Amino acid sequence: MDIQNPPTEAPQQREHAERRGLLIVNTGDGKGKSTAAFGLALRAFGRGKAVRIFQFMKVPSARFGEHRAFEQLGIPIEGLGDGFSWKSKDLERSAQLAREGWQRAAAAITSGEHFLVVLDELTYPLIYGWVPIDEVVQTLKNRPKEVHVVLTGRDCPPEIIEIADTVSEVKKIKHAYEAGIPAQRGIED
Repeated sequence: MDIQNPPTEAPQQREHAERRGLLIVNTGDGKGKSTAAFGLALRAFGRGKAVRIFQFMKVPSARFGEHRAFEQLGIPIEGLGDGFSWKSKDLERSAQLAREGWQRAAAAITSGEHFLVVLDELTYPLIYGWVPIDEVVQTLKNRPKEVHVVLTGRDCPPEIIEIADTVSEVKKIKHAYEAGIPAQRGIED
């Protein structure tokens, strides 16, 4: 490991930059994309801001740790899907749920009622062709000026990356699954 000197000057910023809603993307093959988005949701909620979370691959009845915590805090979180594609018994039904879910999420974004809208795992319905990319891009571009959106999932389409303000790629170096360690309650769910 190389030892570095700590910075002694703040990074330079434009003095009169416009404050507005950001489009933030967490993508890549590493773990932590959704967790980072949930952290932003908690931060915004802690500041008294209205937050809404949509999970495109989780079932409406999901009771993972984040659902339990957000429910206790009063942060709306909604499962819109029927699980990951390899678990689906009817992929056309999965696609229909994604399209219906997108309509709900788009309405929440365009309403302007929320400071932050999280679109967890939206990249999957996009790359499967279940939700039209052009419609998503237009909604994100034309959203009310003050609405922040965080979008998560692997393989984020370039059309979304192009219009995003902040894009973070979470890179997998290694994962416990590869060592045969199963999902851990409270870590993966």
